[in-house]
Amino acid sequence: MDNISKVQTAEDLVSDRRLLQVALGAFGLDGDINNRFFIQKILSDGTTAGDALSNRLADKRYREFSKAFGLGPGEIRKTGLITFMEEVAQDNVVSQFEIAVGESDETMRISLYAQRSLTDLASQDNSVDTKWFDLMGQPPLRSMMETALGLPSSFGQVDIDRQLEVFKDRLSRLTGSDDLAQFTDEAAIAKLTDTYQARSQIKQLQSTISPGQTALILLRA
Repeated sequence: MDNISKVQTAEDLVSDRRLLQVALGAFGLDGDINNRFFIQKILSDGTTAGDALSNRLADKRYREFSKAFGLGPGEIRKTGLITFMEEVAQDNVVSQFEIAVGESDETMRISLYAQRSLTDLASQDNSVDTKWFDLMGQPPLRSMMETALGLPSSFGQVDIDRQLEVFKDRLSRLTGSDDLAQFTDEAAIAKLTDTYQARSQIKQLQSTISPGQTALILLRA
């Protein structure tokens, strides 16, 4: 918070490793800390142009990351706006807590991430299908949803439009609605994450227990 207001350009941000670590951490992109030129391109392109790099990537976290700082052409620079930067700093704190939890339980980490990010996605003023495509572009949310809905890891190789159909059908069967807007409700997210955690445990146990025991666990879940 003492230094972010001094950032005027994308190069300024990537040149300060500590600032960059916080910035990336807020969006769960910690793994890119050494990809300076890639991140600088993400930031300097911004998000307003259709061919901006962040708009062409499947992982929509890069777009949100670039948008948060406003360092692209024709954008309002947000690094000098204390309220926006406080949100980024707080998101980084939450993200680092999730990482710490994930060191002992990756399932819990994804659940915590979902409780935070799925609510934001669900509250967006977009169409049902647009929200789904956004979810499919966020690896942690996609992984959670695939597991909660009983879909195999190879599901991502299916045609994207077919994926959308299956996701919507499975969620409708589970909750009664295919609209992700339902996850603005905390109870709905709690039910989904409980299902995700139960199915994750079943996956871990399937290699060591009998099919009958697996069926019993599913019934109790």
